[in-house]
Amino acid sequence: MQMKKVIINADDFGLTKEINESVKLGYQSGLITSASIITNTEHFYHAADVILPQIKNIDLGFHFNIVEGKSLTHPSLLCDDKGFFNNSYVDLLFKMNNKNVLLQMEQEFEAQIERILKYHEISHLDSHVHIHSIPSIFKLFIKMAKKYNIKYIRLQKEIPYCIIRKSINKKYMINIIKNILLNSFSFINSKVLKNESDIKTNDYLIGVLYTGFMDENTIINGLKCIKKENSIVEIILHPSLCIDEKNTHDLKYNEFLITQNMDFLLLLNSCGYRQSNYQSL
Repeated sequence: MQMKKVIINADDFGLTKEINESVKLGYQSGLITSASIITNTEHFYHAADVILPQIKNIDLGFHFNIVEGKSLTHPSLLCDDKGFFNNSYVDLLFKMNNKNVLLQMEQEFEAQIERILKYHEISHLDSHVHIHSIPSIFKLFIKMAKKYNIKYIRLQKEIPYCIIRKSINKKYMINIIKNILLNSFSFINSKVLKNESDIKTNDYLIGVLYTGFMDENTIINGLKCIKKENSIVEIILHPSLCIDEKNTHDLKYNEFLITQNMDFLLLLNSCGYRQSNYQSL
């Protein structure tokens, strides 16, 4: 029986030095198989100049960001007067059919991705807070994937599952709403991709329903829900070495600990999964 493929991807590479270091350590441990880099941040150059030379063979994705930090092109419809992005995911939903917004978005995309292409090739595309799940932005991603010869774009299809002790809280209720919305958009976007033979995607995602509650048990429960043979599953982690003021592990530090747990690899194999990345698919 062929094993399903699992990609353990670290998002937000380049956002902080602590995240950058955690990506390096997670990749060196063998748990992280790819990372998605954000390029419009203060700490991008730490990621590019200091960390990437130590992990030259990492599979790297581009994490497009138009909701946080300062823009590279100062698009007037996406930023305030000082050039800082000021649109949330919900704001972008209301602007999704505005051609001028999409044009400015395309120009920002080009500026951001070309900043990282000077350092490293890109194998896949995704985005900060999943803004490319919005169908009109997803079509822009297809256009950009073709322009830059990138073969994979992330889809956010996550099979709903429940872990009782982590589900009785307000944040999980919000995550359910996000899951429903993203699954609906993924259905639309996957139909668009059927007409694009040169652009591919993952079959499933794990990491939206339990954002903020990710641990080994959460991931394994999600993986067990996937029955389709030969599936490609992307697990999203947001690891960081940051520890809060009370000297207890914060949520991102807990996700870093997953990347240091060698027993987790055995769990993945026992569930019928083998590690992969977009570059080697």
